[in-house]
Amino acid sequence: MPKYVLAYHGGGMAESEAEQAKVMEAWGAWFGSLGASVVDGGNPTSMAKTVATSGVTDGGGANPITGYSLINADSLDDAVSKAQGCPIIASGGSVEVAETVEM
Repeated sequence: MPKYVLAYHGGGMAESEAEQAKVMEAWGAWFGSLGASVVDGGNPTSMAKTVATSGVTDGGGANPITGYSLINADSLDDAVSKAQGCPIIASGGSVEVAETVEM
């Protein structure tokens, strides 16, 4: 079964402990709904640098990733369907979905 990277972009950070708990509950529920298709729940990301032929720059580019997960799905459309329930979308973020290539 193909694997897909879910790269999270943007999203807001909950301010109060109660809001943070609610967000964590939403992530837990979403991962629970994905069940065995979750290969690696991933992590948030922090500071980034972009490495290119022109050199190294801070910040991870125009739309840096804020986290990632790795899932199994039957197709790109199936992976997109699974990503549509991601809690980051509710906080103004987005999910980039990309199929990995077995080498």
